[in-house]
Amino acid sequence: MSTSPAGIRNVLNETRVFPPSEQFASKAEFNSMAAYESLYNESTADINAFWEKQARDHIHWFEPFHTTFEWNAPFAKWFVGGKTNVAFNCLDAHVLAGRGDRVAFHWEGEPGDKRTLSYSDVHREVCKFSNALKKLGLKKGDRVSIYMPMVPELPIAMLACARIGLIHSVIFGGFSSEAIADRNNDAQAKLLITADGGWRRGKVLNLKQTANEALEKSPSVEHCIVLQRTKNEAAMKEGRDVWWHDIVANESSDCPAEPMDSEDSLFILYTSGSTGKPKGIRHTTAGYNLYAKRTFQWVFDHKDEDIFWCTADCGWITGHSYIVYGPMSAGATQVLYEGAPNWPEEDRFWEIIERYKVSILYTAPTAIRAFIKWGDHHVDKHDLSSLRLLGSVGEGINPEAWMWYFEKIGGGRCPIVDTWWQTETGGIMMSPLPGAIPCKPGSCTRPLPGIVPVALGEDLQEVGVDHGGMLCIAKPWPGMLRGIWGDDARYQEQYWTRVPNHYLTGDNARKDEDGYYWIMGRIDDVINVSGHRLSTIEVESALVSHPAVAEAAAVGRPDEIKGQAIAVFVTLKNHQPDEALREALKKHVRKEIGALAVPDDIRFTSSLPKTRSGKIMRRLLRDIASGKEGTGDTSTLEDFTVLAKLRSDEES
Repeated sequence: MSTSPAGIRNVLNETRVFPPSEQFASKAEFNSMAAYESLYNESTADINAFWEKQARDHIHWFEPFHTTFEWNAPFAKWFVGGKTNVAFNCLDAHVLAGRGDRVAFHWEGEPGDKRTLSYSDVHREVCKFSNALKKLGLKKGDRVSIYMPMVPELPIAMLACARIGLIHSVIFGGFSSEAIADRNNDAQAKLLITADGGWRRGKVLNLKQTANEALEKSPSVEHCIVLQRTKNEAAMKEGRDVWWHDIVANESSDCPAEPMDSEDSLFILYTSGSTGKPKGIRHTTAGYNLYAKRTFQWVFDHKDEDIFWCTADCGWITGHSYIVYGPMSAGATQVLYEGAPNWPEEDRFWEIIERYKVSILYTAPTAIRAFIKWGDHHVDKHDLSSLRLLGSVGEGINPEAWMWYFEKIGGGRCPIVDTWWQTETGGIMMSPLPGAIPCKPGSCTRPLPGIVPVALGEDLQEVGVDHGGMLCIAKPWPGMLRGIWGDDARYQEQYWTRVPNHYLTGDNARKDEDGYYWIMGRIDDVINVSGHRLSTIEVESALVSHPAVAEAAAVGRPDEIKGQAIAVFVTLKNHQPDEALREALKKHVRKEIGALAVPDDIRFTSSLPKTRSGKIMRRLLRDIASGKEGTGDTSTLEDFTVLAKLRSDEES
């Protein structure tokens, strides 16, 4: 164990290292640590010169920029004076280069229906839909809410907005009417694009009904476009609502891309806050597009022949950056899937990988832990030999889940790019470059080119090796958020005030002796036990390494003697909870990381409260462990019955 007066105690001892195979490295763009370090040192020696060259080489410009970077802290402008268009970079650039026949999407609906769309197909549909939007009277700068299932028309709608300068706000297709209305009203959206329904675990979600309830509380919305997906009954309001297929039927497939200023807003994406008001993260055009494209190419070592599958929904930043804007700018062929990973059986993902010969899989630790819980026999039915690279996104992956992913899904031959980034950062900030950087289970390894992280203690001084501190970014980067929609003061206060001249990520991290970073949970998730600050992720990793445990969440609760006590919520694989297992888990934690981290309370539960993107909502668990009623924003909670059951268990 190591500690520092201003830092967080490191209790995780993970020593396994997995270098890239010679076979993988020999074909990789970056094939050695020396190659990575050369690029990284070049990027940080002169960040402006580095990004200027990247922008000139990898983005199409209608008009070139005259200034690479302007900084009026904390407000950034990148590629000032330049004009480009994200939809042009994602579509026209490939069509004009003769690659229009290349497959953009292999799409599969949950019931098993399938479509394949080339880049020319997507280009045609985007142009037709853009023309339809213009006929509804929408103009550059107007905001458009998109509330849809994972069908090809979702990225088509996003790209159509980008093509003509509309600012989109994608709302995940599982949100409530209240959450939709809040987002519509904050953005003052003029249009809502939705569908009659979507499929989820064999059932139709009536999206139009939810949208109608939201529209009753969304006075700024003038029109609603409805895609016919499931053909369920959909109440249409005359004069406001129109079917997608009707408005595009007679539209031209020619719609020139609008030259957009580099700093024109591209989209707003709402994230939940600790207060009741979600915050609209604002991303702009050129810097975001460049960063999404280049990080996709670097991290996934993308080749023309790859079949890429990011399992996220476009309602989250992962879907924006690594389904739509990054991969499409790079001309990637992708798989899109509409439904649940366990419908009709728990091998649906492996079936899809086998059918489409997926070579790169990018998914979330929460999904990986679910796969482990469901059992290896689902994996064993399928040929996954097409895979060459695996990725992890959304939250830290515990070492045992990493090992299962590496050995069972990757067959011990596929590097894992464990990526750390945020909605706010626009793209991946830290990750192995898979042909160059050896992997360590549970570490996001090294920063990407142009990214300068630092871990600071409470005294705002850099903490030492293996000491945890507040993770900050010391230099601006092109993909960074440009603000919170309509609230510059909140943007400044939340990200830039506590640590002057640094972007405060809200996460804790430590750096080991090899310069590898380990994310230690949110700053709010640190538990202060008898004056020792412990990371929740490390306690959770110790628990998940026990063969009975599928998932764990650790939180602090008030304690008169210790200051805070450790409470953990545990879901099991195929074991019955009892007092003997509870004691066995405490002994296991003591053995793995020491007496200081032994939980005071272990509560068994069938499931944990999670966001719809799979992150455990530890804030809510803290309230339950402390016996408090939660007051923060719960609009992103996937299943409210989980919270109700946890509270009833507490009361019984």
